[in-house]
Amino acid sequence: MAFLAFPEGFQWGVATAAYQIEGAVHEDDRGMTIWDTFVRQPGRVQNGDTGDVACDHYHRYREDIELMASLGIQTYRFSLAWSRIYPFGRGAVNEKGLAFYDRLIDALLEKNIQPAITLYHWDLPQALQDLGGWMNRETTDAFAAYAKTAFDRFGDRVTRWITLNEPIVFTEMGHRTGVMAPGIRDLGAYARAIHHALLAHGKAVRVFREGGYRGEIGITNANTFYEPADDSPETAAAVERARDFDTRLFHGPVFGRGYPATVVKHFAERGVPLPIEPGDMEVIATPTDFLGVNLYSRGLIQAANNSVGFTYAPPRLPLLPMGYEAAPHALGAFVRWVSREYDRPRIYITENGVCDNTEPDASGVVDDTTRQELLRGFLAGLHGAIADGCDVRAYYQWSLMDNFEWAFGYSKRFGIVYTDYRTLARIPKKSAELYAEIIRRNGVEV
Repeated sequence: MAFLAFPEGFQWGVATAAYQIEGAVHEDDRGMTIWDTFVRQPGRVQNGDTGDVACDHYHRYREDIELMASLGIQTYRFSLAWSRIYPFGRGAVNEKGLAFYDRLIDALLEKNIQPAITLYHWDLPQALQDLGGWMNRETTDAFAAYAKTAFDRFGDRVTRWITLNEPIVFTEMGHRTGVMAPGIRDLGAYARAIHHALLAHGKAVRVFREGGYRGEIGITNANTFYEPADDSPETAAAVERARDFDTRLFHGPVFGRGYPATVVKHFAERGVPLPIEPGDMEVIATPTDFLGVNLYSRGLIQAANNSVGFTYAPPRLPLLPMGYEAAPHALGAFVRWVSREYDRPRIYITENGVCDNTEPDASGVVDDTTRQELLRGFLAGLHGAIADGCDVRAYYQWSLMDNFEWAFGYSKRFGIVYTDYRTLARIPKKSAELYAEIIRRNGVEV
């Protein structure tokens, strides 16, 4: 085996999200979110699961931080629950919510773990959804005010901020396909949500810049490395259209390149143009400090005679429980592509991981061999991209522990720590041991 050493100072972390782990949805004046509503609609979530208890991190955060420290975790990416801080999305602030995150941040720093905060990880306050949610332009101002509150309260201790997690997912799957909260299926709603989400990002970045807060701020998105299913010119063109409707749609405006013309035309021809007002694109392009990359697999693309001009080809690699291919090469390949596309931005891998549903054996050991194998492969590809000159500074494993996997409920396990949902016991898996060794050595054997 070969040992691949990462650059000195490279950071190793884990990531989670508030609704997926916190529980305590009715405690300390937390407001309702779109997910609290969505999970109670019959048929929306597998097995009728909810995040009411989840991993009970709200009460067990000190135990979870001890666990992180035992693995050598250097940075922890977590999200704030907007509705804990503003129960109705705006208006009166909830001191109890702020105090919880104060305690969490302080406990992390006591263990020399750098907090990295995501302001929005899909749990919009229901009160704002009642007013139109991301379809309503006023939500962008509510988000900017919420961001300012977070910067003011936590900015003395937190220096890494992410505005939005995966806007491509919560706009499309929440507003076009309807398989995630708020469960809307409407192309016009999707168009409005896209633009307003990115505008909210830009407004929050402006608040950060104008306030002179220390540290860095960026955005993170779900990414797929698109590959052609064959060598034909038609397929090559289809790959570029896939990138337009996915990566470039959300990255282009942030990097000052605007929306892809193909996508603008697509919405306009269907009578639902992106709701761009004068000055919006300049706000969205307010300079950021890094690009957060979430990536799990590739997409094999072929040409299609449909409204977007592409479709997914049948998979050719083994499938994981989430239904996508085991494609560890995709991480390094995407990093190379996005670095070329946007002039070598600073990159943090804000999520990368594997769904591996291995259960404990008779002795209680969770030997999640698929996750271990693919983790090595992902990191080998990432190491190659760094060797090629890509500016990657950190890697966050998704996830610290098994948790509520949105519409899949508790049926999918992404954690390097096993969660027993009956007892809420945490059991580090063999992949946790591997990750701890990678961190200790700042490199991976492949």
